[in-house]
Amino acid sequence: ITVKAADRDLHSGLYGGAAANPIRILARILADIHDKDGRVTIPGFYDGVEETPSQILKSWEALGETAETFLGPVGLSIPSGEHGRSVLELTWARPSAEFNGIIGGYTGKGFKTVIAAEASAKVSFRLVHKQNPEKIRAAFQAFVRERIPADCSVDFHPHGGSPAIQLSYDSPFLAKAKDALSDEWPKPAVTTGSGGSIPVVGDFQTYLGIESLLVGFGLDDDRIHSPNEKYEMSSFHKGQRSWARILDALTR
Repeated sequence: ITVKAADRDLHSGLYGGAAANPIRILARILADIHDKDGRVTIPGFYDGVEETPSQILKSWEALGETAETFLGPVGLSIPSGEHGRSVLELTWARPSAEFNGIIGGYTGKGFKTVIAAEASAKVSFRLVHKQNPEKIRAAFQAFVRERIPADCSVDFHPHGGSPAIQLSYDSPFLAKAKDALSDEWPKPAVTTGSGGSIPVVGDFQTYLGIESLLVGFGLDDDRIHSPNEKYEMSSFHKGQRSWARILDALTR
């Protein structure tokens, strides 16, 4: 999204306090998207979101993961999502709204005391269950427009969207895959959720009625989407063996 105010960058000594500042407008809008308890405030955002079955939550609790052990390796310790939910439920089963980048005005070295003409942010939503991406996009845009001053404007630049996919927790395909993985790895497999932008998988389910089994392999310290991202050869080789076991199990 891009918020536009004056027709050019302005000198803050000449226009400060009088001219609208798009950086301030954008920052306020982004801050309004979450309440003090970490819930998304966009109207209708949670439509279609289901609660995680108690037996699944118990299986996650049995893993012994805490906010400190989960966030500690990345230098954090306090969850920022919905209060009252574990870090595993927040990341595996709950929807989220995140800000992936923000820019505006002068960002070079030294000072240039301007009031920027525009400011932009990249915003993404991780959807779950039966959330409708088009409805959420429309609700988000309405949410933003309501907060734009009358003499300013906002432009939206969509990058696509797809509904979430979810297999039934008692899916026979899921059960066979879990057994196959448990045969290959030293610890029993656990059903989890994950955010991943693979829209074609949603199309398989929506248009073809075909369920997709997503099984990936990696380690917590692979630094996905970060500098020095890596991938261990052990994940590659045991991943090959795991898929051989899964495919064999599915044919029975």
